Amino acid sequence: MPDFHPFFHFDDDLAVQNAKPILKKPPLYRVILLNDDFTPMDFVIEVLTSFFGMPEEKATAVMLQVHTQGMGICGTYSKDVAETKVYIVNTYSHEHEYPLKCAMEEI
Repeated sequence: MPDFHPFFHFDDDLAVQNAKPILKKPPLYRVILLNDDFTPMDFVIEVLTSFFGMPEEKATAVMLQVHTQGMGICGTYSKDVAETKVYIVNTYSHEHEYPLKCAMEEI
């Protein structure tokens, strides 16, 4: 019968390597406002100041970018925050019967 001792550990021949987890920053998402031909410019400025915390001058510049280039960047956020902002803006626009749409894209 072999010498077996259940309470005696044989750690002499065990190789242990420290694990270093590979961490990376989560991806960021751009929230964009899309142009349409029906939403008033004042409403777009209201959305940008209310939901994105932009000062009125910057909101006006982004609104003009949306109007002339078809889209404008509202901000860059983590995925959850970006999804929430898109949902809130689209819901708010729908409640006020405007076709203004907000979307997000991964950077």
